[in-house]
Amino acid sequence: MKRSLLTAVLSSALLAAAPAVVLAQNAAQAAAPAQAAPSSASQVVLSSSTRILATLDKRRPEFKADPAALRQYVTSEFNTLFDSDYAARLVLGVHGRGAAEADVKQFGAALTEKLLSAYGARLLDFNARLQVKVKSESLLPGGRGVKVATEFTQADQTVTPIIFYARQVGSQWKVFDVEVEGMSFVQTFKNQFDAPLRQKSIAQVAADLREGKLQVNTNASGRN
Repeated sequence: MKRSLLTAVLSSALLAAAPAVVLAQNAAQAAAPAQAAPSSASQVVLSSSTRILATLDKRRPEFKADPAALRQYVTSEFNTLFDSDYAARLVLGVHGRGAAEADVKQFGAALTEKLLSAYGARLLDFNARLQVKVKSESLLPGGRGVKVATEFTQADQTVTPIIFYARQVGSQWKVFDVEVEGMSFVQTFKNQFDAPLRQKSIAQVAADLREGKLQVNTNASGRN
């Protein structure tokens, strides 16, 4: 369950930051009357995750018949909602100190491409019929954003805690990390890329990702 939810969350916005949270309106919503943007990260997480899960369920036959449509949908949501540049800096950690902004963006783009390739199609196997509940929202130290604690409940009443870390970019809430049962997106890949980044430059590691010489390992633990 942990990896299935992480797959869904990452792909959606990490696709539900999946809830990540202020999703761009999809085609159906574009035709609906405009609504005021949610005023808090929690409201965005709840409304966005519920809507995204419903969309996955409703459009499953379409996406199965047209993988390109699924990829386009996921890519659009991910790029709109996920703060990939900030997340990339967190993943780079000490290796990103003093790094050129262009190199960080290049690394973030390469990592995003690999994540979408790894996760995208697997969304079709995900059971989207979940109940989402926000447990709490709290400020992160140093004004770094907020922590939104949620619970995703399956039909059999199995509950999985998911934490979204978001910050405000302009007037929009964007997710920069997601933690599923203690497994953090940022920490997982920070651990994974530490060794390559000790041996090569950020630009070289990004190139290796794009060329398939370096793969993302989603089975790695996010814990130190």
